[in-house]
Amino acid sequence: MLNLQIPHATTISALRTRVRGWREERLSVGFVPTMGALHQGHLALVQLAKAQCDRVVASIFVNPAQFAPGEDFEAYPRTVIEDSAHLAEARCDLIYLPGTEVIYPEGFATSISMTGPALGLESDARPHFFNGVATVVAKLLGQVRPDIAVFGEKDYQQLLVIRQLARDLDLGVEILAGETVRERDGLALSSRNAYLTAPERQRAGQLNVILKQFAAALAAGQTVAQARQIALEACQAGFDAVDYVDVRCTRSLAPLPEGRLETPARVLAAVRLGKTRLIDNCAASPS
Repeated sequence: MLNLQIPHATTISALRTRVRGWREERLSVGFVPTMGALHQGHLALVQLAKAQCDRVVASIFVNPAQFAPGEDFEAYPRTVIEDSAHLAEARCDLIYLPGTEVIYPEGFATSISMTGPALGLESDARPHFFNGVATVVAKLLGQVRPDIAVFGEKDYQQLLVIRQLARDLDLGVEILAGETVRERDGLALSSRNAYLTAPERQRAGQLNVILKQFAAALAAGQTVAQARQIALEACQAGFDAVDYVDVRCTRSLAPLPEGRLETPARVLAAVRLGKTRLIDNCAASPS
């Protein structure tokens, strides 16, 4: 029996019993899905949901469907006791802790296939990823049935994929975006930052600096092609490997013409330091 600091549910029936009680009291419900190993970025999402709704559910489930063979599924940090304490401080009302058998019961045979904003960028490096994310998020939203769900802007492509999913499947939930929470040097908070060695951590903050410079160059009138190349070279010099550095349409993540930026955009990057993969993004505006 887990000794958690706030109420929790491990089954769909227990979850729905609690949510049904809130509904009978005419209370609104917010939802923050996580994979645990919580940090201040996650808690900011809970606080945003709390500001919008009467009650908030946070789930913790490390989703095997979004990990490819050789990725860090087994090593991914699992800290549910500590996470419970953090969620209690953030005034979360319920933790949902489904096991794999609840999300993917015996005989489970369905997978959601995403295109649109799921194409390119993360999909080029991790082609399995968004189908796994979309499937588990659809399951969780169907189980919790919230009024709103909150996702972080750090995973900007994922945010747009989830919004597309909710629209396309008429899920009846509003998807809200939470701003990226950062360390003092600009490094976006991430559970995987725990993998960084001390020397790698000193280098990691440069990613946000490079993206800000990329956005500033576009705003100053540099062409997309020129600004991207400079940002790519900076990432190649500063990190062990680069998966992508690019600028895309803010709303659709469609590729943009190579000339001067003419519409609101998002600059995005994924790089590697040792065994750690870092992703980040920031807004970019035309001159």
